[in-house]
Amino acid sequence: MADYTDTATAVCENEDRKMFDDLVSRYHRQIYNVAYRMAGNAADAEDLTQETFVKAFRFFHRYKRDMPFDNWLYRIMSNLHVDMIRRRPKAHIRSLDEPLQFQEGEAQMEIRDESEGPEDLALSGELDSEMQKVLNTLSKDFRMTVILSDIEGLSYEEVSEAMGCSIGTVRSRLHRGRRLLREKLKPYLERS
Repeated sequence: MADYTDTATAVCENEDRKMFDDLVSRYHRQIYNVAYRMAGNAADAEDLTQETFVKAFRFFHRYKRDMPFDNWLYRIMSNLHVDMIRRRPKAHIRSLDEPLQFQEGEAQMEIRDESEGPEDLALSGELDSEMQKVLNTLSKDFRMTVILSDIEGLSYEEVSEAMGCSIGTVRSRLHRGRRLLREKLKPYLERS
């Protein structure tokens, strides 16, 4: 009897593994795109995507098969993103290799000019990079709602399920998020 139970368990685990692999193959690009919009850069997006799939694999036995897999992943990713932001250091870390300036006998660190140079201005002429900058200024809830609805094309119901909030909250966040995007993109669009 024990051999039968062990064999049945192994078959179920193999079927779950194959199902999970198929789902990952199907949703990887979509999840990465949302992670990129949330994180704002490729390195963090890759980390967030990987962590999302690792956590999804660990808890795949809890995944309700009647629920859309991508919505389940969005919820995991959203929680991981919040954790990632919380782990970041609050202080700006400076390299010990930065050159020092001496003024009146005191050593001071040279502060770089962070404004865009001509090269950066030429490269940032695309609306996508400006859109990403503006998306990064939105709160997590507004950003995720706009990304899922406007960029990924999910319905209000799907966004509601993925974010764990009511449809009314989704509509409110989407309305306010779009308004904030318009306001923040207006100077860029006027100078283009």
